[in-house]
Amino acid sequence: MGSKHNSSGNRRSPVSIFIVLGLCCFFYLLGAWQKSGFGKGDSIALEITKRTDCNVFSSLDFESHHNFVPTVNSSEPKAEMFEPCDVRYTDYTPCQEQERAMTFPRENMIYRERHCPPEEEKLHCLIPAPKGYMTPFPWPKGRDYVHYANVPHKSLTVEKAVQNWVQFQGNVFKFPGGGTMFPQGADAYIDELASVIPIADGSVRTALDTGCGVASWGAYLLTRNVLAMSFAPKDNHEAQVQFALERGVPAVIGVLGTIRLPYPSRAFDMAQCSRCLIPWTANDGMYLMEVDRVLRPGGFWILSGPPINWNTYYKTWKRSKEELKAEQSKIEELAELLCWEKKYEKGDIAIWRKKVNAESCQRKPDRICESSKADDVWYKKMDACITPLPEVASANEVAGGELMKFPERLFAIPPRVAKELVPGVTVESYQEDNKLWKKHVDAYKRIIRLFGTTRYRNVMDMNAGLGGFAAALESPRSWVMNVVPTIAQNTLGVIYERGLIGIYHDWCEGFSTYPRTYDLIHASGMFSLYQNTCELEDILLEMDRILRPEGTVIFRDGVDILNRVRKVTRGMRWETKIMDHEDGPLVPEKILIAVKQYWVGSSGNSTSAVE
Repeated sequence: MGSKHNSSGNRRSPVSIFIVLGLCCFFYLLGAWQKSGFGKGDSIALEITKRTDCNVFSSLDFESHHNFVPTVNSSEPKAEMFEPCDVRYTDYTPCQEQERAMTFPRENMIYRERHCPPEEEKLHCLIPAPKGYMTPFPWPKGRDYVHYANVPHKSLTVEKAVQNWVQFQGNVFKFPGGGTMFPQGADAYIDELASVIPIADGSVRTALDTGCGVASWGAYLLTRNVLAMSFAPKDNHEAQVQFALERGVPAVIGVLGTIRLPYPSRAFDMAQCSRCLIPWTANDGMYLMEVDRVLRPGGFWILSGPPINWNTYYKTWKRSKEELKAEQSKIEELAELLCWEKKYEKGDIAIWRKKVNAESCQRKPDRICESSKADDVWYKKMDACITPLPEVASANEVAGGELMKFPERLFAIPPRVAKELVPGVTVESYQEDNKLWKKHVDAYKRIIRLFGTTRYRNVMDMNAGLGGFAAALESPRSWVMNVVPTIAQNTLGVIYERGLIGIYHDWCEGFSTYPRTYDLIHASGMFSLYQNTCELEDILLEMDRILRPEGTVIFRDGVDILNRVRKVTRGMRWETKIMDHEDGPLVPEKILIAVKQYWVGSSGNSTSAVE
């Protein structure tokens, strides 16, 4: 009996083992399929899949509405709430504040330069928009029309009435494209310039307008694919730069005074002074030498206004013939010293061209600046010396390297990269940077439906690097102010060689612009860069000041830093959402999208009341 039972058990054993093994394999495969994220039984896998999907945010609204949006209730602890500033601060520009400016000497325009408030005087409140504020007209209509409620200053319509700068019509300002020295309009003026300067073929891409007024020259150059950096002081010609930016034209508050311009050497293809009233012959020609520093070899300088055509205008200008003739002779002498060749003078316009190198210069200057400091300009004193050009091997070689015509130059290897003048940047790393930013910008376009449209006309990149973000976004619908922080690697020369524009700046201080001048701000690695330098709250409040109501900010940084940023922005009337890097949740870098709510200041007090 015993032997029979043992025999029977042995016969059934292989079948049982086979069934058990089969079930184990089946459940193992089922579990692996579910854990992959494609099975419907694993909620965690589903949630990760959702989080890495770069679709348009359903909880953030990027449209313009012009009404107050209440803060969404949150179970998270309340952050410090920043109150609105008093309505008298509606146009507050911290480093060009009028009361502080008037305490500085007027000699050489020192009082119109940057003078920032000390730490204890910084405002820690939100700058209000004026009552009735509206999103600017989309480009290209915005070039010609501005809502009166956005810039409620009429003085220029009276002071410049006969010069056709700006007209007031109903509830809008109209900009007919006129200027002091181009009464027939900016287009006709540019046509005359284009008869001498190769504007049409892409040879000229970056321009500098000194004393720009309302920047009509820059506005009309944009239709010819030329980017002009326009600047003017915050002076008795009220709101010049504010009008320019409201029109969707690049501009900053600035002046030629005693401090170097915040641009690198050999930056601009063309520069102009159209009755800018800069005393070019003063201080041993220091201002013309500073223009020479930022003008590219082969670049053009245009002067229209005093003393050009002095024989016609000397009575209008209330100056003697002798004085004006002597002034023009001095300019001609300085131009020769700078190695500029006069190409044109007719009527009100004179044009010089800078030689492509110093080999053919007739006169050798005895006041040479130190070449290693040509790009060291932040708060550095301007000197009456000439910035030397890079050496060349032949008489035909362009000093510093020849540039391709735009748009090819946008992605060509910049000379500063090819010559390894930027430490750590090689041709290979430059090309990889371009690929990376194309991927990032493609992700932004999936996240924000309106990204890349005229909804975001004025764009700022707060930490521009090599300009990859602006290059990937390049379009007639928008322009990018590429900011290179003074504590970051100096790459601004590369950005200009690509045919883009930008400026040096220290983000521990206020930016040289009016409130509400940018539609979109991009901040990649900004707070990692500044985390041990100045207060995060101060930078965010400055961002709020220069961002339009219902404008958007894109942050890209480490998750810990972005969580700190998000905590502060909860008290700033911003709606935010954080998402994973486009390569997935395992990448420590994250993206934070913020939208500034629409609200305006209330008259009478500085409480949190809104209308």
